[in-house]
Amino acid sequence: MPVDILSKIFAEGLGSIPYGWTIVKAAPLLALLYALKFYFNGATNGSERNMHSKVVMITGGTSGIGAEVAKGLASRGAQIVLLTQTPLTDPFLVDYIMDLRTQTNNEMITAEHVDLTSLHSIRVFATKWVDNAPPRRLDTIILCANTRTPTGGKATTTEDGLETTWGLNYMANFHLLSILSPALRAQPPDRDVRIIFGTCSSYLGGKLPEFAPETSGAKGKAKGKKDGPESIAFTPSGVYATSKLALMTFAIAFQKHLSAYARPDKNPVNARVIIVDPGWTRTPGMRRFLTFGSLWGLALYLISWPLWWLILKSGDQGAQTFLYAAMEAQWGRGDGGVFLKECGEYKFMRSEIEDEGVQKKLWEVSEATVQALEKEGAVRRARDKKAEEAGKKKEEKEKEREGGRVQWSKMGLEGRSRGKGNEDRLVVDGDIWGLWRCRCVYEKATYICWSDGIQVLSGLDKKFIDL
Repeated sequence: MPVDILSKIFAEGLGSIPYGWTIVKAAPLLALLYALKFYFNGATNGSERNMHSKVVMITGGTSGIGAEVAKGLASRGAQIVLLTQTPLTDPFLVDYIMDLRTQTNNEMITAEHVDLTSLHSIRVFATKWVDNAPPRRLDTIILCANTRTPTGGKATTTEDGLETTWGLNYMANFHLLSILSPALRAQPPDRDVRIIFGTCSSYLGGKLPEFAPETSGAKGKAKGKKDGPESIAFTPSGVYATSKLALMTFAIAFQKHLSAYARPDKNPVNARVIIVDPGWTRTPGMRRFLTFGSLWGLALYLISWPLWWLILKSGDQGAQTFLYAAMEAQWGRGDGGVFLKECGEYKFMRSEIEDEGVQKKLWEVSEATVQALEKEGAVRRARDKKAEEAGKKKEEKEKEREGGRVQWSKMGLEGRSRGKGNEDRLVVDGDIWGLWRCRCVYEKATYICWSDGIQVLSGLDKKFIDL
C-alpha cells in the first residue's frame, strides 16, 4: 500500500492523492505539536531495581502522582503501605486496593489509617509502627500527600489550628518523620533506605522571614500560632510556596539528623534523603488550582483542555522522577540530600535550604509548635471525652427513669400524688420524678417503704419487689 501511494505520487504528482497538499501543509504543525508534547512530557525513568520484599510507605498514594508511584513500585514487587485518611472500611479504599492488587499482580498492598491534618492521628500511627521489637522493616518512605487552596480561596485550619496548606504540606511530614526516625536508624546497615520528599518549583517564591539568620534572636513560632511573629498576609500561592520551601529545608536538616546518629555497631546509617520535583502534572490538586475551585473555572478548564493536555504531564509521566529516585542505584550511595528533577540532579535555587542556621531554627520552632499543639489537643480530647461520658450517663439515667415510669404505669399508679392519706406517689418538683410507696419483703415480713421504682430509698434497704 505505501509503495503504491509513493509510485502514484511520482507518476501523477501529489495532487493525485486525496488531501495530499492538505497533509503536506499540516505536517509541520503536527510535527511541532509532537515535539512540544515530547518536551513537556519530560524525562522517562530508565532505571530498574529489584523491589521484591522492599517495604515502601507512601502518603497520598490513592490519587494523582502518588497513585502512579504506588502502581509502578507494586508492579515491580514492592510491599506497599498506603497511608490514607480514608477509613479502612470505606468501600472506595477497599475497591481501590483490590483493583491495584489485580492490576499489579501483587497481593502485598495494604493501607493504614492516618489523617495527616491531625497531629494526634499521626502520632498514634507512627508510635504504633515504631513500638515493635524487632524493628519493622522499612526500605522507603515516599511523601506525595499535598494540598493547595485555590486562587482566591479563604484560609482554613486543621483541627489543631494550623493553616491547612502549611499543616499538611509541611508540619505533617515533620511530625511523621520525627517519630519514625528511630525506625529508620534501626534498619540494618546494609539496607538501602530512602526518604523521598515531593516538592514543586513554586518553592522559589516561598518566604521564611522568621527563620532568617538576622531574626534568629527573636522569639518565633510556626505558622498557625496566635502568639507567633507578625505573619505574612495569607495568599494561597504564598503559603503553598512557603510550605514547599520549609519542607525542602527540613529535608536537608533531616538528612543531617540521620547521618549524625552513632549506631551501636559503629556502622554508618544507610538512610538517604532525596527531594523530587515531578514537574507540572494533571493531578486533582492541579485541576483544583486551575479551576479556582469553582464551576465556572471547571468549565473554562474543559474548554481549554487541549492546552493543558499539551503542556501538563499525565500522572504516569509525573511519577517518573519518583520511580527514578526509588530505583536508581547511585542514590543508594553517597551523602544523600540530593534534588532531582526530570530524572537528573539539580542544584537548589534558594540558599535557605542549605543554611544550617535556618535549618536549626526551623526545626526548633516546628518541634515547639508540635509540642504545644499536642498538649492543647490532649486537653481538648480529655474534655470532650469527659463531656461524652457525662452525656452517656445522663442518657442511661433517663432510660432507667423512663423504665420506672412504665413499670409503675402498668400497676395503675401513674398520676397519683401524695396528700394527707396514704396515696402511692410523692411528686417532686423539677426533672426528678416521684417516689412510690411499695411493699418490701424481708424475712417473710412485708413492710411499706418508699422507692423510685429501681431501688428502695427509705424503710428497708432491700431489693424492690414488684407489687
